[in-house]
Amino acid sequence: MNWYLAKIVYRIICGAGEHTAQFDEQLRLIAAEDELHAFNKAQLLGDREQETFLNTKQTLVQWKFINVSELHKLDTLIDGAELYSKIKEEEDADSFIHVTNLKAAHLLSENAEQFLQTL
Repeated sequence: MNWYLAKIVYRIICGAGEHTAQFDEQLRLIAAEDELHAFNKAQLLGDREQETFLNTKQTLVQWKFINVSELHKLDTLIDGAELYSKIKEEEDADSFIHVTNLKAAHLLSENAEQFLQTL
């Protein structure tokens, strides 16, 4: 059995879809015999997890499966192995760094709180 990292893409449509197009790109671990089986398994997963629901404003929200856009075989699972990388361009570098640091602080706070609850 091999491990693969699959990028599953959904389009998020709210109401009649009269808004800037939104897409959710999810990275999923897939166990499969080979790349073809991993691709098919990821497509089935994406299709199965499509969703339609009413939000808090009672507006229809649809998560429509688009496809599997990337598939990478993970040769070895080792501590610190790079699984995925994406280069982004940002207009406001300081704002991006600030938001990244806020997210990190939030993760640290949540994990510290959970650890303290186990004591």
